[in-house]
Amino acid sequence: MSDTLVIIPAFNEEKNIEAVVCKLRSEHPELDYIIVNDGSFDRTAEICEANHFHTMNLSVNLGLAGAFRAGMRYADRKGYSFAVQFDGDGQHRAEYISLMRQKMLEGYDIVIASRFVTERKPRTARMLGSRLICGAIRLASGATLRDPTSGMRMYNRRMIRLFSSHINYPPEPDTLSGLIQNGANVAEIQAVMDLRTAGVSYLTPLTAANYMVRTLLSILLIQSFRRDDLNRKGEGNI
Repeated sequence: MSDTLVIIPAFNEEKNIEAVVCKLRSEHPELDYIIVNDGSFDRTAEICEANHFHTMNLSVNLGLAGAFRAGMRYADRKGYSFAVQFDGDGQHRAEYISLMRQKMLEGYDIVIASRFVTERKPRTARMLGSRLICGAIRLASGATLRDPTSGMRMYNRRMIRLFSSHINYPPEPDTLSGLIQNGANVAEIQAVMDLRTAGVSYLTPLTAANYMVRTLLSILLIQSFRRDDLNRKGEGNI
């Protein structure tokens, strides 16, 4: 068994999941993985079963946070030292996992595969939201993160335990901000993200706007209160 588990949340990824997992297994057979089929109603489960993929099938759709937490609970029970959040749509490259692990061994709790460590962030309307989130995190925590919305992240053992045992820790930028305020060490490595190979992203202009508002409010307001509440209860000493 590897000491690293790749967690692949998948919701209606019938067009992508086979290629993603086959590439992961062929190029990085040293890594363990688990697909968390998040109540898909397409052929995702059928494809995983036909290929004998390591799969956890959720009976209902829990969303990314719930699917990710299920994967982290599996990682915790199995005693993995590291867990990697990895999309099932073909955007993430497993080649960066070894670099993330090397960075993690320098003493970090979370390592993000970032598009903008050495590359400049484009000045586009799409990147405006990312800039606002980065600014909010810097204001709230003092930390400079260049790509907090990246969905490819590696977590160490104590983060695995935290995410698996607390329901209010979704894998989102506001959670990163709150964790940093509680003393977590977060780093980034430069990476390249591919375009979704098939299917359609759930993000529409309306959902993106709602996401931005909720995320900014959480970073600037809620996370600070959570920090005080957790420390007062003795649950936030990570």
